[in-house]
Amino acid sequence: MKKITLLITVFLISCKTEIKNYTNLPGRLGDKNLELRDDPRADPRIAQALKEFELDGYAPDPPVNIKSDNSEIMDFLNESEIEYQKIFAEWFKEEIIPDNVQTFKTDINGVDGNIINLTISKPKEIDYQIPAILHIHGGGMTFLTADDPNYVVWRNTLASKGLFVVGVEFRNVAGKLGNHPFPAGLNDCLSALDWLYKNKTDLGVSKIVIAGESGGGNLSLATALKAKDNGNIHQIDGVFAQCPYISNKYGKSKNELPSLIENDGYLLSVEMQNVMASLYDGIESNNPYAWPIYADNDLLKGLPPHIITVNELDPLRDEGIEYYRMLLKADVDARAITLNGTVHASETIFKKFMPELYESVINQINEFAYRL
Repeated sequence: MKKITLLITVFLISCKTEIKNYTNLPGRLGDKNLELRDDPRADPRIAQALKEFELDGYAPDPPVNIKSDNSEIMDFLNESEIEYQKIFAEWFKEEIIPDNVQTFKTDINGVDGNIINLTISKPKEIDYQIPAILHIHGGGMTFLTADDPNYVVWRNTLASKGLFVVGVEFRNVAGKLGNHPFPAGLNDCLSALDWLYKNKTDLGVSKIVIAGESGGGNLSLATALKAKDNGNIHQIDGVFAQCPYISNKYGKSKNELPSLIENDGYLLSVEMQNVMASLYDGIESNNPYAWPIYADNDLLKGLPPHIITVNELDPLRDEGIEYYRMLLKADVDARAITLNGTVHASETIFKKFMPELYESVINQINEFAYRL
């Protein structure tokens, strides 16, 4: 009897210890006051890069919310675009076009009767067909442009690896290219895809991969979904979506995705994402073409190969992982990559501070395109 009592006591103590250890959760799940610079998971180079702009701690909630007047929200987003562009201009000011790359622009007609500007980067002196990347820039479908230096350098670097790269200047909700809510930006991406596909032979293109980060990750996934719905999925050979902004769960539903709490304020404020979503298609929207995480199994079936990359310290991490799992359930050839120690879109914006990360993801996109 004493032995049984002793075993039960040891078991209970063990259980208590396990429960105690389990409460040591990562990020702001474990410590609601934790800041990026103090999170032991964070690559210290990120905090160092952000310190100059006072973004190495906790990104505060915006001065507007979803109940604010639309004009106030638009003014704030317009100002935010300018501030982000200043940061990117500083970080990429020393970059030049690679010697083996040439660039040019062309205009095409959009399905809404609008003109869409495309920026093309391609290798010089290539006399054989090469894969194309239809690149869709980030900014939450709300601001930033294809001409921002971080995106120009990204496309030129991809082209230097032997890819034909097309940057789409799609319409945004706000900023320089606003005011155009959903589905304006998506329609522009579909128009660019159609143009690229129909001109593959003349352009020397063998395959088409859609790629983008953040809001561009959303539009990359949504373009594939809508192309399938339109009967044009044959136009796409693969999708490479980075840190996709796809859930629209940034308000009352954020408990469904732990990273929205765990990493809130690490470069991105979740409330800021909620405000942006409110202007894109409304905070109650579950339209899969606006927010791909709402795609059902039938819509996902038959999609081309996908790679989804996420950042460990990104509030948006878990929605990218969830979409990857949805693809697997739909029997889509899919792979997910987690970039540990990094915040949202680190691989595209911290070239100056983390060149090996930048080069690694560039090479992953290149290898993916050539392997298809």
